[in-house]
Amino acid sequence: MTKAFGKLAAVEARLFLREPAAVFFVVVLPVGLLLALGSTIPGFRDADPSLGGQRFVDAPFTGMMILLSIVTLALSALPSALVLYRERGVLRRMSTTPVRPASLLSAQLLVNVAASVVATALTLGVGHLVLGVPLPKAPWAFAMVFVLGSVAMLALGLLLASVAPNSRVVQGAGAALMFPLLFLAGMWLPRALMPEVLRRISDFTPTGAFGQGLVDALGGHAPQPLHLAVLAGWALAAGLAAARLFRWH
Repeated sequence: MTKAFGKLAAVEARLFLREPAAVFFVVVLPVGLLLALGSTIPGFRDADPSLGGQRFVDAPFTGMMILLSIVTLALSALPSALVLYRERGVLRRMSTTPVRPASLLSAQLLVNVAASVVATALTLGVGHLVLGVPLPKAPWAFAMVFVLGSVAMLALGLLLASVAPNSRVVQGAGAALMFPLLFLAGMWLPRALMPEVLRRISDFTPTGAFGQGLVDALGGHAPQPLHLAVLAGWALAAGLAAARLFRWH
């Protein structure tokens, strides 16, 4: 069973790498935005007293670029690939084999977590070398937030793929979810500037908890227990729902 799962994951990895658009939006775009905006907007490189003397590019902006990569992967690349499998009859043929839905979803989850690790490592590495962005000051806290947040977002993408009837619907639904979730994470309006009610709503969204956890860990602070609990809850609920609602046809 383990050998079969390994082969399935290897196939999914090769298929992912054959999609240049996915690689661009998940890996190249966030790194490019970090370099372009971080090097051209002077305010991003100035010490900010409200951030404890850190520069905006050091934690908040870098954290948002990591979040952007994973959200794009979870709500666009992953569900689109699975729904396309369904439309082309790949899943129908697979349903006649011993492969179970949970195995396919787990393989997709594994491949996309690996892609998010690569994208995050490149974002941190390039940011550190070019812009002097410090590496995570709380590496274990960063790893915990990264794993929980990635699994929560990818499980949400699997759920979307499980219920979407076709590729047009999944693309539209993914975009409809992505932009408000990025807003609630603080992508365009930092959470510190949000009204109290909006910030409290953000605390209970997967992107709000994930984004703040990344920023905290990058800045050397422990993530808030509430945000870790929210991420774990979203990962569990979305993952179980995806496995239960998944349709081969």
